[in-house]
Amino acid sequence: MKEVMRWLRSFRYAYEGLKYALATQRNMKFHFFVSFVTLISALFFHITKVEILFIILAIVLVIMTELINTAIEKTVDLAMPNQHPIAKIAKDLAAASVLVAAAFAVAVGAIVFFEPINRWFRQGKSYTINITAESVWLYLALVIVTVVVMETRFSHSQRLRPSLWMAIAFSLATLITMLTSNTLVALLAYSLAFLFLVMLYEKKNRPLSVSLFGALIGTAITILAFYLNR
Repeated sequence: MKEVMRWLRSFRYAYEGLKYALATQRNMKFHFFVSFVTLISALFFHITKVEILFIILAIVLVIMTELINTAIEKTVDLAMPNQHPIAKIAKDLAAASVLVAAAFAVAVGAIVFFEPINRWFRQGKSYTINITAESVWLYLALVIVTVVVMETRFSHSQRLRPSLWMAIAFSLATLITMLTSNTLVALLAYSLAFLFLVMLYEKKNRPLSVSLFGALIGTAITILAFYLNR
């Protein structure tokens, strides 16, 4: 019985560590969000069991390396409160492990989801899309005006203020997606917009919800304006 209680206590400590990392580490929040979207996409596209296994492996690997990275950072900060070259090397090496795991996860996602997305994209493209240069500026103007109005309306709440840059980036990615019949080009466009999201999230001290809200607004307004203009 004591062994069982000790095991349950160890499990609780491990769970507390996971909760701490999720509550305090910005990168961990981002990893969990991407993992959630990836799993929902896996359900939507009905991928095979082997592909699901690789997706879960990639998710676990990224989260595990992020936990180890956090543990190493806290240990180094405790052992060396002042800046030291060796402390920097230890932190850089720990961060590199997360980078390698994330690169593996991106590769797995690209390989697993490309064909399902390609089939879904070609099935949905059953009509001719005609977007002129004038309509592009109109769509972007609508996105900008919407974001400015929302930022003014919700100026008291930072989390409800969408990012203008993210709205424009995802609006352009959506326009490229609607213009092209090439799934790879569309995925590359959204990949660039997503990299821009990551860059803003890392450089600016704003909640992740702000960037995601901006991306959602930019995409939704562009699609809505397109269907109204058909």
